[in-house]
Amino acid sequence: MTTPTTASTSAPLSGLRVLDLATLFAGPMAATLLGDFGADVVKIEHPAKPDPSRGHGPSKDGVGLWWKMLGRNKRTMTLDLSKPGGRATLLRLAARTDVIIENFRPGTLEKWDLGWPELSAVNPRLVLARVTGFGQFGPYAHRPGFGTLAEAMSGFAAITGEPDSPPTLPPFGLADSIAGLTTAYAVMTALAARERTGEGQVVDLALIEPILAALGPQPLWYDQLGHVQPRTGNRSPNNAPRGVYRTADGTWVAVSTSAQSVAERVMHLVGRPELIDEPWFGSGADRARHADVLDEAVGGWIAARTRDDVLAAFEKAEAAVAPVQDVRDVMADPQYQALDTLTTVDDPELGPLRMQNVLFRLSATPGAIRWAGRPHGADTEEVLTELGLTPDDLTALRAEGAL
Repeated sequence: MTTPTTASTSAPLSGLRVLDLATLFAGPMAATLLGDFGADVVKIEHPAKPDPSRGHGPSKDGVGLWWKMLGRNKRTMTLDLSKPGGRATLLRLAARTDVIIENFRPGTLEKWDLGWPELSAVNPRLVLARVTGFGQFGPYAHRPGFGTLAEAMSGFAAITGEPDSPPTLPPFGLADSIAGLTTAYAVMTALAARERTGEGQVVDLALIEPILAALGPQPLWYDQLGHVQPRTGNRSPNNAPRGVYRTADGTWVAVSTSAQSVAERVMHLVGRPELIDEPWFGSGADRARHADVLDEAVGGWIAARTRDDVLAAFEKAEAAVAPVQDVRDVMADPQYQALDTLTTVDDPELGPLRMQNVLFRLSATPGAIRWAGRPHGADTEEVLTELGLTPDDLTALRAEGAL
């Protein structure tokens, strides 16, 4: 196995050292985002119990594919933090680390004498990001927490689905993904503060909070008006026509008319310009109250045409439309291809892999995928040798079961 190369010194986060102690998705995703832009991320896993994400979803030749994405740009090592040698080694690593990301239940690091007092004592500049289901305090703090629970508790599931159907959970890690993005932002905020104060701090991030923020002004609406947003399926209470519509060749397209000018263009396109003169057509909320009429007009026009004809006509009319794509369509989409959104990564285990590229493009200091997720513990000796441990030290740690 080829040893990963270090990040380019031109990468924006080059020189930043991160320890990823987290498992599954939100915490590890935050570490991945930092690694994508040059941070030296070391993934620490239990010697006998690797990150469960290695076994999530489909695998190829016994190698988990999700891990190849989540573990990219990370060096991997093993360490049992509950062993005395594991604890001592983590403290040595922490002394030269900028960021630690963990998602143990509250009190677990403290049980191993690796809480904030111990970590900050060896490195006052450390940022410790703690990602949990419910936060570090409060009545639910010690409950097991997963993204599904956050999607339910936040109000997301309650407003998702058809009005006469049960609440709907997303078929992917929505709350975890939002929390991962938020954790990366929180870490960078804490690092910016460190530039002024010279001191690190603790980031306390609960999965139930970022997704609630993403849901918008629902609490404000309820506080001021007693308004509870209902399930409306694909319709929006703020504009119409809005939704997905079936084409003549059995595919689907999505239409949005958030802007008044676009709504008017759509009505001209589908041959119903008289609707524009209706007194209720002048605002999105009023149009939404007449969604049946507008959906019939738009849906009927789309149903008589193929997807290609619909997309071409909407584009010519400068109206907002997009095909409803599955992953096969996404992989072949010319806009994604132009952006290199799905890029190819050469992997020593599986060969060329296509996966999502880094999240955004920087003109002067771009990020990059330097390697895909590596085998469990592949870089243990390298990382610990860099730390100054000798072969005898490594032997002693292995004998203790710490590696």
